[in-house]
This record gives sequence, structure tokens and C-alpha cells, in this order.
Amino acid sequence: MLKVRNLKKRFGGLQALRGIDLDVPARAILGVIGMNGSGKTTMLNCINGIYRADSGSIELDGQPLAGRPIHEVAALGIGRTFQVPRVFQHMTLLDNMDVAQVASQASDAERNEQSAYWLDKVGLLALRYNYAEELSGGQQKLVELARIMVARPKLILLDEPFAGVNPQLALQLINLIAEIPVQHDCSVVLVSHDLTSIYQLSHHIVVMNEGAILTQGSADTVRSDPAVIEAYLGA
Repeated sequence: MLKVRNLKKRFGGLQALRGIDLDVPARAILGVIGMNGSGKTTMLNCINGIYRADSGSIELDGQPLAGRPIHEVAALGIGRTFQVPRVFQHMTLLDNMDVAQVASQASDAERNEQSAYWLDKVGLLALRYNYAEELSGGQQKLVELARIMVARPKLILLDEPFAGVNPQLALQLINLIAEIPVQHDCSVVLVSHDLTSIYQLSHHIVVMNEGAILTQGSADTVRSDPAVIEAYLGA
């Protein structure tokens, strides 16, 4: 579904990405871990068009993405959440859902049904007429996830979805993310410092360090890799 080859990005004297290669199959969850500054968010920003990569290729389902503006990348099927949720604070939850469907060819009734379905999935349907600013930070992350899913994406990029979220909402998010590939035919790239959730959810894990991939593999492979242990805990 997603193929990234030799992705590089520099900010002045800082080489933020040093030739990243990634493959995300259809209906799969790729976990991405790494220390702060390892390039995880920069990589997501290049994939969905916030940053323009200096070199390399990005393809979604065979369609080249590199160099395309954000709205075109979104229209091709990539959704994105952020570590600090970016909801429309002064709009209702229903209106937040509507924004993501503005280019949809569906009827008003179909869009409303989709909005209600996802707000119900995240447990916020009863608050559909509330303004987003009235919600907690964790609830806003649920709204942000629902908002990208109403657009029926092929791939979603989740940047630290569990950061600052209470344990009950974190468990709700984990259960939602786990069912997205199977029930909604959508791949997931999950960036998180919550290693327990990464190990639990991911079909494959990539470990980044200083803008490069340090190692990758299954949860057991990554957990026992000496280079990963050294990067996280010191020699």
C-alpha cells in the first residue's frame, strides 16, 4: 500500500532523514519507534506532504506522492493525526466530521450516516452538537481519528495517539486502531513512545535513530536487538 524509498530531508546543517526505506502492506499496522529527534514525525510530514523531501520516492497504492501538495495527498487516500490534536475548536463535532467529507460525492444523508457512525465508534455521538473546544485533550484525539476515518482513507498516519491520554481512553484508542485494518480496509503507520501498545498492535516494527532505520522486524526481534537496547538504555 505504501512504498518509501531512499527518503532524505535536511534542515540546514541537520540531516533529519538519511535514506529511509519503508513498506506497508495493505491492511497492516507498521509501528515506528525511536528516541526524540530520530526523525519519526519528519518522515510522516514528508509522506503526507507537509514537508517536501529533498530526494527519494513515496508511493501510495502505486500513485507517486512526492512533491504533491497536502490536499492532493489526502484526496489520494492518506489521513493524518498529530501529537497535539488539530481539531476545529469552534465547530461542533458533527461539523468537524463534515469538513473531512467536503469533497465527497456522497449525499447529505450518507455523509451524516458516516459521521454518526464514527462518532459512535469513538464514544462521542452523544456530544455531536458540542463544540470541540469543550472536550478533553484525549477526547479531541478521538475526534481527530474519527474525522480522518469518515473520509475512508487507504492509509492513516498516527503521530503519538496515546500521548497525554488517560488509560481508559488509551485502551479505547488501542481497540479502535486494532480493528481498522481488518474492518475498514485501511493500513496504519503508528508512531508512538508507548512501546507496550506498539508491540501489541504492530505487524511489523521499524526503529529509527538519528534519521535512519536502526533495525526492523517483529516485536520479539526488536525487543531483543542489542542496538535497540543500547539506543534506548545506553551501552
